[in-house]
Amino acid sequence: QVQLVESGGGLVQTGGSLRLSCAAPGSLSGIRTMGWYRQPPGQQRELVAVITSVLGATYADSVKDRFTISRDNSKNTVYLQMNSLKPEDTAVYYCKLSRNWGPDYWGQGTQVTVSS
Repeated sequence: QVQLVESGGGLVQTGGSLRLSCAAPGSLSGIRTMGWYRQPPGQQRELVAVITSVLGATYADSVKDRFTISRDNSKNTVYLQMNSLKPEDTAVYYCKLSRNWGPDYWGQGTQVTVSS
């Protein structure tokens, strides 16, 4: 029943930037973690970055120096600023929300394509 609205994907050249957004319902409470995962073509889904209220942000090594995750608690929205994009960043990016109780929720995914 929880709808996560993703936006910001698209086509960009190597070295370019994109900013992904994922918004949860404003009335949703008890959010523990919001984050981003991605699934490259023919590969498994992998963690990109997560942000937790008590632990802060964590990044995959492959994006640590290039991506920044942030969260606007007043809007229940998480962002992923992606700079210096590389072709290997090409994937479907999924937003994930975890609460203190109940099931996790996933966005529908947004395609990010980086051309060389």
